[in-house]
Amino acid sequence: MTDRVIAIADGRHTKPLPKEGSLAAPGKVADMLGRQIRDLRISVTDRCNFRCTYCMPKESFGPDYEFLPRGELLSFEEIARLARAFRSHGVEKIRLTGGEPLLRKDLERLIAMLAAIPGIELTLTTNASVLAKKARALRAAGLKRITVSLDSLDDRVFRAMNDVDFPVAKVLEGIAVAAAAGLSPIKINMVVKRGVNDASIVQMARHFKGSGHIVRFIEFMDVGATNGWRMDDVVPSAEVIRRIDAEMPLESLEPNYSGEVAQRWRYRDGSGEIGVISSVTQAFCRACTRARLSTNGLLYTCLFATQGYDLRALLRSGASDDGLVAAIGALWNVRGDRYSEIRTAETAALRKVEMSYIGG
Repeated sequence: MTDRVIAIADGRHTKPLPKEGSLAAPGKVADMLGRQIRDLRISVTDRCNFRCTYCMPKESFGPDYEFLPRGELLSFEEIARLARAFRSHGVEKIRLTGGEPLLRKDLERLIAMLAAIPGIELTLTTNASVLAKKARALRAAGLKRITVSLDSLDDRVFRAMNDVDFPVAKVLEGIAVAAAAGLSPIKINMVVKRGVNDASIVQMARHFKGSGHIVRFIEFMDVGATNGWRMDDVVPSAEVIRRIDAEMPLESLEPNYSGEVAQRWRYRDGSGEIGVISSVTQAFCRACTRARLSTNGLLYTCLFATQGYDLRALLRSGASDDGLVAAIGALWNVRGDRYSEIRTAETAALRKVEMSYIGG
């Protein structure tokens, strides 16, 4: 295996792949901070039918934006091969992302392939725009549960944030159909931006309280280089909890597992729970167990990465399954990412990979 540096669609570059002498054997591997791989996020498309201002703003992803040609996307068979290789290193959970993953044609076929891998919990994150049409087929293919992105229940605010005039009612319909199909418990992610949708925090919590669904409030993050991130726009998770607790008393819960990124809180009256994800104000890098596979086959070891490793090149150059397993292990061994712990104004300005390539 030789070193490769290959340009990718959005102008960034890949890191060199490891040499033969540095390859790792199957089994659980730890990075330089002792963190093992547990979670794999796979972006199946860079396309999305929303233009959310914190992810794919129209200023950068307008009508003339060139998405990846189909030949550059990983095939379902390639994704499944890589998923099995990651499973060999202890991955327990795979989340399909995008862009909007439900825009990928015949996605149910990929879900069936991944669901057949023993020991994998399979989930998917969606904006729910077409979820009502697809939920039953997704469940029948083997998908276990979903996470829905919903940034406000105020229709005017939500339409402005998705920037394509998509109504809240259609998202809520998708959630209802998915729950009826058995894709539950459903998690609802709300990215909170001060002065934009933070007035919807309590409304969102109250609406889903007692529903069995779990709302998670996410601090606005400096992912990519196009969302105009400023620290002043961040609503700290501690403030989110104070606002909700003032009207619906909360108490903290223990994590479900080591490395869980959401801090859990439950309503004191027993009517459910919420979560907060505090990547900006309470960095959880030291417990991060996530790897991310981009639409075109690059491995990113951090959500805020500026470079990735080209696993597609390995796949298409004839690498064996053992070779893939070994290369992934070697790449994880040298991982030292802890971006949120060392975030500064300078690092926030770096040209990082866009969320639409690697999901959230």
